[in-house]
Amino acid sequence: MSFSSLGLAPELADAVAGIGYEQPTAIQAAAIPAALRGADVLGSAQTGSGKTAAFALPMVHALISGKRERRGLYGLVLVPTRELATQVGEAIRKLVQRLPQPVKVSIAFGGVSINPQMMALRGGTDIMVATPGRLLDLVEHNALKLDATSVLVLDEADKLLDMGFSEEIASILAKLPARRQNLFFSATFPPAVQALASAMLREPVRIEASNEEAHEPDILQRAIEVDAPRRTQLLRQLIKQEKWSRVLVFVATKYASEHVADKLRRNGVRAEAFHGDFSQGARTEVLADFKSGRLQVLVATDVAARGIDIARLPVVVNYDLPRSPADYTHRIGRTGRAGESGVAVSFVSADTEAHFRLIENRQQKRVPRERIAGFEPVQQAAAPVASDPNGGIKGKRKSKKDKLREAAAQGKSDG
Repeated sequence: MSFSSLGLAPELADAVAGIGYEQPTAIQAAAIPAALRGADVLGSAQTGSGKTAAFALPMVHALISGKRERRGLYGLVLVPTRELATQVGEAIRKLVQRLPQPVKVSIAFGGVSINPQMMALRGGTDIMVATPGRLLDLVEHNALKLDATSVLVLDEADKLLDMGFSEEIASILAKLPARRQNLFFSATFPPAVQALASAMLREPVRIEASNEEAHEPDILQRAIEVDAPRRTQLLRQLIKQEKWSRVLVFVATKYASEHVADKLRRNGVRAEAFHGDFSQGARTEVLADFKSGRLQVLVATDVAARGIDIARLPVVVNYDLPRSPADYTHRIGRTGRAGESGVAVSFVSADTEAHFRLIENRQQKRVPRERIAGFEPVQQAAAPVASDPNGGIKGKRKSKKDKLREAAAQGKSDG
């Protein structure tokens, strides 16, 4: 199968071939013909499945083939993070740069001055890739109108809702024409995502492309038993012993991100923290250093790492285990991409053993436990942890509600 066989305009098919796209991926082969027909699309797709071209190519086709019905902004793509906005926007720009007709693609996200983004919208734009909050800012400043938009794309809808954008999405939907095409992509479909899809989509074409290729990514999963206080020392030894050139290390908190990165730097490892308090300029600089190899280790929180794409990343380390099995899948999927092999290492202590077993059960894969000489664990497991029926894992710390209930009960008994 070729891109031209999907019904794309010849000049667009030629442009795609010119940038090295040889054959459509599974989601592209299914989504592009449906989108060209004007149908709504509901796609289940992981990051790296090729979904950007799946929704971008039909929009570009309409723009260059004279099938555009309205003037003004034609296609709007909503994404959860600034890194993903840049990644998706640049990918679309790459698709259109070889076309004889100009197609203007704009990118907008928060955390930076709005003025350059407003200036870039002078004269209008054809396709806008934006985070929800900044998009609404642009609309309020009269830099952009949504009343003529023909196509709305929600990319990584589950993350959009996870990050608390439901109110912003509702405001944006109210400003868009009722008559439009909707392309909806998500890696997971919890109830909130299903409800949003049901409200937005009209008789959508459903596409399942979570496991993009017939084979699974080539990721070696390792689980190393170690006492929690010795994880940083073990990480340092593994970096040296295994000769890891670049490592993305996941931790649970901003403090842990700074603490672990500082410990590594003190021992001669080129490491930097990466968390949600970073300014956009700092985020861009740190990512550029990591991608170029000037940084060897990036110690990141889940929120900060959402949407970043590091080509040929050899190793991911779960210093702190993720809260849910779905997050585990997202994390380790940062390596072993585009046909490359990768390694995903998880540190497992006595207190997190039950946590990791739940992750194994959900992915239906047992990961053999390892012990590294000199780092054999000595701590014993604490009280068992309870699993959350929604997929998360409850720790031993009591919630606020639990504490309030206990206080109320204590008050009654004291009375």
